Amino acid sequence: MNIKVKVKSDIEIAQAAEMKPIIQIAEKVGLTEDDLEQYGKYKAKLSSDTLKRIQSNENGKIILVTAINPTPAGEGKSTVTVGLGDAFAQLGKKVMIAMREPSLGPTMGIKGGAAGGGYSQVLPMDEINLHFTGDIHAITTANNALAALIDNHIQQGNELQIDQRRIVWKRALDLNDRALRKVVIGLGGPLQGVPREDAFDITVASEIMAVLCLAHSLEDLRRRLSEMVIGYNVSKMPITVADLGVEGALALLLKDAVKPNLVQTIEHTPALVHGGPFANIAHGCNSLIATNAASKLADFVITEAGFGADLGAEKFLHIKARNGEVKPEAVVVVATIRALKMHGGVVKQDLSKENVHALTIGFENLKKHVETIKSFGLPAVVAINKFVSDTDLEVQTLLELCEKEAIPVALTEVWEKGGKGGIALAEELLSVIENHNETFAPLYDLSDSIEDKIRTIVQKVYGGKDVEFSSKAKKQIEDFNSFGWGNLPICMAKTQYSLSDDAKLLGRPTDFVVSVRELKPSIGAGFIVALTGDVMTMPGLPKHPAALKMDVDEKGNAIGLF
Repeated sequence: MNIKVKVKSDIEIAQAAEMKPIIQIAEKVGLTEDDLEQYGKYKAKLSSDTLKRIQSNENGKIILVTAINPTPAGEGKSTVTVGLGDAFAQLGKKVMIAMREPSLGPTMGIKGGAAGGGYSQVLPMDEINLHFTGDIHAITTANNALAALIDNHIQQGNELQIDQRRIVWKRALDLNDRALRKVVIGLGGPLQGVPREDAFDITVASEIMAVLCLAHSLEDLRRRLSEMVIGYNVSKMPITVADLGVEGALALLLKDAVKPNLVQTIEHTPALVHGGPFANIAHGCNSLIATNAASKLADFVITEAGFGADLGAEKFLHIKARNGEVKPEAVVVVATIRALKMHGGVVKQDLSKENVHALTIGFENLKKHVETIKSFGLPAVVAINKFVSDTDLEVQTLLELCEKEAIPVALTEVWEKGGKGGIALAEELLSVIENHNETFAPLYDLSDSIEDKIRTIVQKVYGGKDVEFSSKAKKQIEDFNSFGWGNLPICMAKTQYSLSDDAKLLGRPTDFVVSVRELKPSIGAGFIVALTGDVMTMPGLPKHPAALKMDVDEKGNAIGLF
């Protein structure tokens, strides 16, 4: 007789876990109660004085976790990140985890949260996935305060001669709401403002999110806010926040949000969860302040970058690492047999069936991402995030494919076993780091032209043939060069599902041309955004959003949150 065992959901596992007071977690990395600004019993921010004091500490070793191109089958990158941190702790290492904050967009939509899963989660999971400490709300408020100040300036006489047709600053909301992609504001007569077209981005795509995540300090945050371009005047010259004189007000709204949040894993490993830009439409890395703080407090830092290595990892290595002088020691590329089979042509409903042929074809996607990491002079270790449906033959096949290509690999079972399931991966990483002697280097120089930087990413990271620029993009490149922005790094806005800019081209496509339709200046953040294909900066909800399953019981406990 077959007896089905009910598998606990992530929220059930999280709610059954016993958390320790955050002060005890802080003590593991040498912090005291005076170093914290507590948000209840189990969450805290690191104080400004603490962040300054630890700067004289030596840097720990940073390990970056990335993945193959994601599929609906799921990869579990955040789960592996948390489990790997717990595994290092089990090996007796002084370790911290540095992750992004979840956006309410995917939380209420389809992708889910970003607190890990199974027995490899950061806690309190429900609070982290919902309002947490209010950082994203603060970013939303600052973004929309700037929008209101722009429109008020125009209403009150427009001293700066802002061309209302050339305002590039959008309003923001931390939800998926396709109805807000294009709006008209200021209707109703002279007292209601000046009518114009406007649009909303999801908050995690706001430049203020990027600025907060790339700032070195509160002072640097204020400077970066002042340099943000909000639009152009009637002479087609850029207008900045400094021209409006409101950078101080924006910094004031963000003075607490800029401090990283300390939480814990199920196994009580310290974790800093801070900042949350998407990697397909933004730069996809947690805050530099949090990563830097973790490296000053621990000997090893496990951090992650969004989506596949073609997006989050590329931006970590070209934007974040450059800006913060961060040097990772090794990179983990997370893959699942399920996802690789999808890249090999299997539809989602057939993933539970053994298919070694499709796995072998899909392996090419994984292989490309490993090649990309190696091209930066960094060692890559593949983490096979094991699922129950994986057969022994499929697991053995993937291990042999990696061995044939001389790719270090470890079977990872952190969802089921927590840190214990990541010991093999942790030991493989320690060995790789000890024996690696290449030097990390970006793939392009900042002095390269905007076109050449984009072409380098397309050809060397995506494996594409070339880039096609729209007439609008060509004109923008000409303008950006005249404004002195040509030496900035590039942040590609591209679908996460494919190495190309076509979400349907799975596996390892070749001979494709990436279309750049538009460029966006993110001067405060310090990069140029290149929008490709049909990628949108305000997602929409699916037919059956995750919100339909969510509720709260009479005690205030979350229900149905994954």
